Amino acid sequence: MARTWLSIKVELVSGRGNDYWPRPGRIMAAARSHTFEQLAEAIDDAFARWDRAHLHLFTLADGTPVSPLHLWDGEAPDGTLDGRTSKLSRLRPGEQFAYVFDLGDDWAHLCTVAEQRIDPLDELGVVPQAPMPFWGWGDIPDQYGRAWDADDGETPAPKRPGRPLADLPPILPWWGPQRQDR
Repeated sequence: MARTWLSIKVELVSGRGNDYWPRPGRIMAAARSHTFEQLAEAIDDAFARWDRAHLHLFTLADGTPVSPLHLWDGEAPDGTLDGRTSKLSRLRPGEQFAYVFDLGDDWAHLCTVAEQRIDPLDELGVVPQAPMPFWGWGDIPDQYGRAWDADDGETPAPKRPGRPLADLPPILPWWGPQRQDR
């Protein structure tokens, strides 16, 4: 296949009042025929966003906003393009733009289109139906800042057990209670 796809570096800049450094990031492969809505879903997958009941907004380098208009109930920022129909073909090599997920917690990302296009078969081994990450780095913070399943933001963290894997079923050799006959 030809080198026709975009390679887009997506770096998490800030969210929930925190600025991140070094910035965690992902490199996304995306066809120019994909929509901004598809890119948003892929970014949210790549950054472990599980509660998607939040607005999101791209801001292009020229200030043009892109977002799914049907979610705004007629109150989208002036000039907003519909992310469900706007294609990534409007992006140019080297262009930078922003993506913000959850306009309350403001998970802000800097997106940079690589100068060179890529072949998805070379990078991913497949030609996916939607944008897909193919490289990444850094720790991804939890969407709500939770560190364990019952974290309510007020309860102290559970104490780390002396043998942290002893409570697991012995499915893997290093899980479960240590056998005395070994």
